[in-house]
Amino acid sequence: MGMFSGLGERLNHIFSKLTKRGKLTELEIKSAMREVRVALLEADVNFMVAKDFINKVSEKAVGEDILKSLTPGQQVIKIVNEELINLMGSTNQKLDVAKNPPTIIMMCGLQGAGKTTMCGKLGFMLRKQGKKPMLVACDVYRPAAINQLKVVAQNASVDFFEKGTIKPVKIAEEAIELAKRKGNDVVIIDTAGRLQINEELMQELADIKKAVGPTEILLTVDAMTGQEAVNVAKTFDERLDITGVILTKLDGDTRGGAALSIKSVTGKPIKFCGIGEKIGDLEPFYPDRMASRILGMGDVLTLIEKAQATMDQEKIKQVEENLRKNTFTFDDFLVQFEQLSRMGNLADILAMIPGAMGKFKPEDIDESKLKVYKAIIQSMTPKERANPDLIKASQRKRIANGSGTSIQEVNQLIKQFEQIKLMMKNQNNPRLNKMLGRRFF
Repeated sequence: MGMFSGLGERLNHIFSKLTKRGKLTELEIKSAMREVRVALLEADVNFMVAKDFINKVSEKAVGEDILKSLTPGQQVIKIVNEELINLMGSTNQKLDVAKNPPTIIMMCGLQGAGKTTMCGKLGFMLRKQGKKPMLVACDVYRPAAINQLKVVAQNASVDFFEKGTIKPVKIAEEAIELAKRKGNDVVIIDTAGRLQINEELMQELADIKKAVGPTEILLTVDAMTGQEAVNVAKTFDERLDITGVILTKLDGDTRGGAALSIKSVTGKPIKFCGIGEKIGDLEPFYPDRMASRILGMGDVLTLIEKAQATMDQEKIKQVEENLRKNTFTFDDFLVQFEQLSRMGNLADILAMIPGAMGKFKPEDIDESKLKVYKAIIQSMTPKERANPDLIKASQRKRIANGSGTSIQEVNQLIKQFEQIKLMMKNQNNPRLNKMLGRRFF
């Protein structure tokens, strides 16, 4: 289920005990906070960060207003949510732009963190924003690094510059001169990584920084390395005074503590997160949205942005209209699933929808099921598609035979259809409804 799923489940379990009680005592809150601390440590959050976090939450949570409130459990969750947001940096930090172009972004990181690929993702994102980026190959040691960056630049459809294996400082300076002549307003420098931090690597990065005066120094760290990622960030920051961090592999089944610790330990913001393998799988990092995801409140805003970028608005309007008229059919259901699958991994999408994950198990939303569902729906008669109540036992057998599936799979689909219809009716988030046309579960 991706990052923080384990932590999210633990926190939900702890908070569900709090919200079931009417009144709360100071002792009950403190006991819950101890459990939260253990959950944070198991998610690989830095020990001091976890301790500090719990102290801040506890201080606010045992205040008289909270203890006497009618919904103390909800109030505690609200405080945890606010403190999680503060912990990760309050707001999204945008890239700085140079007063006189080009904006120079120096990318650094250890080997294997995904730095070279990240240069391409960043170039791709900036090109889509109307910029004209150039990627520069300054990793002259790792075999095939230059070629890898060239391929990445081609995939992102951005300019590329290399000068073989001459001194990296010289390559960077020449690239910037060329960028000024050619009108590239962003220069992204891919620097060398090592398997571990050493003096030679740090000195070279310091030399490049001194020579070109980058607008941004972004460190790419692998979220799956947990506390190691935090230590790496601290060391790079001490030597280079980085301006921000890009966390990669946030889509992996990681414990995710790095995302919660980096800002607190280094004082530098996480600016972006890599969420997949594809060139477009890079998102600005929003602490408030990440906190919502961790606490199982969904991430409506990211969902809206994804939807607007990939969905066929006309088809969706029709589904919305049918839902309003209470004539939501299996054809609408299929349209909806196809639109969702265009947005990426269905399990990740569901994780962003408030309340959805409690109703669906990961195996229910296996992508391969889309083909099975399609076959089943296409084996129904138009009348059956429009009115599932017509589908009795004999019809289910015929549909299963016609689609090459089992009666059990047909039953499963009909059950899901009813659940989704009900959820769509009950989903009451005005902003989500307005912008997505109630098109989600």
